[in-house]
Amino acid sequence: MTDHILSIQSHVAYGYVGNRAAVFPLQRLGFDVIAINTVQFSNHTGYGTWEGDIFSSDHIQHVLNGVEQRLPFHQLKAVLSGYLGDAVLGELVINTVQKAKRENPSLIYCCDPVLGDIGRGIFVKPAVADFFKNNVCQVADILTPNQFELSFLSGQSIQTLDDALKACAILRQQGGPAVILVTSLQRQEAARHTIEMLVSTKTGAWLVATPYLPIDPAPNGGGDLTAAVFLAHYLRTGDPALALSFVASVVFAVYKKTHALHQRELALVAAQDEWVTPQQIFVVTQVDM
Repeated sequence: MTDHILSIQSHVAYGYVGNRAAVFPLQRLGFDVIAINTVQFSNHTGYGTWEGDIFSSDHIQHVLNGVEQRLPFHQLKAVLSGYLGDAVLGELVINTVQKAKRENPSLIYCCDPVLGDIGRGIFVKPAVADFFKNNVCQVADILTPNQFELSFLSGQSIQTLDDALKACAILRQQGGPAVILVTSLQRQEAARHTIEMLVSTKTGAWLVATPYLPIDPAPNGGGDLTAAVFLAHYLRTGDPALALSFVASVVFAVYKKTHALHQRELALVAAQDEWVTPQQIFVVTQVDM
């Protein structure tokens, strides 16, 4: 039986962010993806100019209603969400997840809380940031914030590994997700010229480091790719440490290919074989909580 994942994210015609960065990798890894596009833009906004439209919450709800007539949502394996343009759309996502979970408690909701980044600060509407902080963390099973987002959601300044672990613990104490993947950790005591990912759960925490590749400008969509690949391998293995090792290996392979090709967009197509069998596997280290 095919495993279905519902992915609610943005869409661009050119480039790889949102669903364009998540759907193909998930399909290549064997999942059947139902993609709900919250916007349709010509390209991601990092270019400074773009064309296209943001879809209304009514439009998204109508599409969801039509899809559910074909596949009842309690039959889903997981729901994945990323950038939310407004809080109303967030409420729609949460309602969909809660409705599906009432009939299928084993459904996994993986949320990439796209809020901001170091150096840029918050780049979503205040209502969206508040919605993530006050609602999503209590519903998500897997949360995939970057370091800035983890700090915002927890209220914990993050300079060290202990700070990051404390921030994850704060979210869980507030009824937050069982699995938290910190997608880009840059801490004082880390080795030079590396970037790390951290997974924290109720029973353990693991860290992995990969070489930092100086791509300028940095490609957009890395967080979207990371959330999708981690979710896929967590669903397959149920092991957060194995999923962390695999996602670090896959994301590094994509960035390495992107760097080699001297391009701004993620080299998803060129690196697709390494989604299945990465040439370089990065080993994770268990850390004290």
